[in-house]
Amino acid sequence: MTTQPLRAGERVAYVNARLLDPDSGLDAPGALLTDGGIIADLGPRLFQDGPPADATVIDCDGQYLAPGLVDIRVSLGEPGAEHKETFASGSAAAAAGGVTTMVCTPDTDPPVDDVSVLEFMTRRAHESAVVNVLTMATITKGMGGAEMSEMGLLAAAGAVGFTDGYRSVANAQVMRRALSYATTFGLLICHHTEVPELATGVMNEGELATRLGLAGISAQAEAIIVERDMRLVELTGGRYHAAGLSTAAGVEVIRAAKRRGLAVTCAVSAAHVALNENEVGSYRTFAKLTPPLRTEDDRKSLIAGLRDGTIDVVTSAHTPEDPEAKRVPFAQAAPGAVGLETLLAACLQQAHNGGVPLRDILRAVTVTPARLLGLPAGRIAKGAPADLVLFDAGAPWKVDAERFHSKAKNSPFDGHLMQGRVLRTVVGGHSVFTANT
Repeated sequence: MTTQPLRAGERVAYVNARLLDPDSGLDAPGALLTDGGIIADLGPRLFQDGPPADATVIDCDGQYLAPGLVDIRVSLGEPGAEHKETFASGSAAAAAGGVTTMVCTPDTDPPVDDVSVLEFMTRRAHESAVVNVLTMATITKGMGGAEMSEMGLLAAAGAVGFTDGYRSVANAQVMRRALSYATTFGLLICHHTEVPELATGVMNEGELATRLGLAGISAQAEAIIVERDMRLVELTGGRYHAAGLSTAAGVEVIRAAKRRGLAVTCAVSAAHVALNENEVGSYRTFAKLTPPLRTEDDRKSLIAGLRDGTIDVVTSAHTPEDPEAKRVPFAQAAPGAVGLETLLAACLQQAHNGGVPLRDILRAVTVTPARLLGLPAGRIAKGAPADLVLFDAGAPWKVDAERFHSKAKNSPFDGHLMQGRVLRTVVGGHSVFTANT
């Protein structure tokens, strides 16, 4: 495979590729031409007489060429905790993972509850990020759960959605007002679904937690608040997205709501689809997540939800933490894990295992999240953005977090054997990552 770097604005011919577009269902050998930042042409019969003379030719060696991944739940440290992650390091990690668009959560310091902070984020991302970066703003001021943020002004300034990050809006009246207000402007509310009063433990409630002597978090902490939110959606007609389900009970509530015709969607993190509570093992803090990793039955229910379309989106839930926050007793450790660089491989695991067909699992990390936020990304088609990922679906590798591009190394997959590697990532027609760099 050719691996030379590309310059922005070039015409580039990708030949000998296996084109894979989850949106149209295309899965066939072929070629693709980019012209500057857009896809100019593609198809099985393209370049039958040879590629254009003025184009740089990339031989894909029969590997998959697909839309770049769209990750809509990424936490960074900038501003306020740049020692954990910056736009530069986070976007480099995204590029290495095949992510061409990442959407940042607003749980920064200060939080994105003001237009000035949103404008700072936009400017810093433009200056230092190598992938497309968008930002959500807070539902409530300071993520305090009491007073709504100025959602209309923030949306006008570029916020693509509204969330309080990994905090739930416990006050039902505040959530009702947020959904009602968002309905007026067609805005999306993305909610972390845990009842705060029931989510005071540190791992999944059950036999394993009891044996380890750790406080557990019941699956009902998720189901209760999802059920409450579905009633509020019925009341207000708002657009609602459950940002990170983890339980069979939560999936069933969403499934029932969709049957009733409610405008709701939901996501699951790649870690929750691939791993279960046993990863905690001997108090392994890298496996301490929010929500916690659940039982194997819960994990299988998440896969079933992806397979039948109940779960719409898979995210990395990328949450970098420094060593001081993780190398402490389990109960004191900060929750969260990095996930940008393992997102594609974790998704491919489901295709390899027969849990979810390849096109369906890729749809959940490309065109579906893009459409949810009204973005043109996530598909390969004439005129679409030239945001692409070239990957070898069968390549085996062992995760070594010390080699990550991310500043943080807190991966629950560290040491795991995975299958499927990113070979090249292209953003706006410009190569931002190749496997030998």
